Amino acid sequence: MSPRSGNFHLSGPNPRVSIDWNNIDYRRSVLSSLVKGANILERDRLEKRDEIQALAPPWWKSFHFELYHKFIDKIGSIFGAIYEYKYPYPVPNSPQYVIAFRGTIPKKRTALRDIKSNFKCFLNKLHRSPSFQEAMNYVHKMVDEGARVWLAGHSLGSAMALLAGKEMAKMGHLLETYLFNPPFFSFPLEGVIKDEQVKFRIRCATSVFKTGLTALNVVVNGGQADDPFAVLSTWVPYLFVNPDDPICSEYIGYFEHRKKMEENGVGIFEMVATKNSTRNLCLSLLGMDSGSEPLHLLPSADLTINRGQFPDIKGVFAAFKKFRRAHGLQQWWNSFPYESMRYNYSTT
Repeated sequence: MSPRSGNFHLSGPNPRVSIDWNNIDYRRSVLSSLVKGANILERDRLEKRDEIQALAPPWWKSFHFELYHKFIDKIGSIFGAIYEYKYPYPVPNSPQYVIAFRGTIPKKRTALRDIKSNFKCFLNKLHRSPSFQEAMNYVHKMVDEGARVWLAGHSLGSAMALLAGKEMAKMGHLLETYLFNPPFFSFPLEGVIKDEQVKFRIRCATSVFKTGLTALNVVVNGGQADDPFAVLSTWVPYLFVNPDDPICSEYIGYFEHRKKMEENGVGIFEMVATKNSTRNLCLSLLGMDSGSEPLHLLPSADLTINRGQFPDIKGVFAAFKKFRRAHGLQQWWNSFPYESMRYNYSTT
């Protein structure tokens, strides 16, 4: 990352916009900036910047937040932060605290730690991570004390925020949650196949297959199939995805396919299929521990898709540069043409 992209005054959003916590664009800009602040906190540490040289503070101070707590793991890496809103006058619908988690930083001294965390996400074992458990302890404590807590994260950090939000929703606490480029650990069908009809047929076949596996599990293992979505259905996290980002783009197909299946009168198949992963169903049939439910399985969501047309990139590293742009956090505090859809899961 260049020094320019870490400098709020050179690459950050305009902090002089009117405060309006009812406006999703305002919330998106502020929350993505707070997540960036957590990222720059770690980069300040890695670059050994002192308080005078530090680039991180403007990313939260510009929006009337103060740093309340830093999450530091056993190797000293800062993986998140808690911010307290300190605007001098009461502001309707504002958070009291925001807990933000950074994404992966490809630096020598932190890359191994982040790669291990990403691998735990892929194996559905993030809940066993000491870093996540520490963060959850703070979330529990603050919510139990009656604080208005919001969650936010980017990439790996959005996986932590998503899991924390899920766990709190299961206990009846619906925390406002903002997930920027959240990872969807499945084959990126949305990005690989461009033909809409082909994608729809593949998704239909997958839905029927998973529905059959679910029914077989009920027969083999006995009892009724549980509905893991029922308790989460009223929790609606905000997801921000880019169709050119293979890490998160599959959320587009995941939700759009559910809508298409309902419109075609076969929503019952998708209601069963969408709440289960093929991997977990197969492991369960084999009598093996399927572990925790995959992070990306969500009953409801408010999905924002960046539909901006960027200039084409050419050259040897064009694909990598295009990915970095589509996966970058900066896009979410800038103005762009977007498509927004809200998906609510029905338990009936």
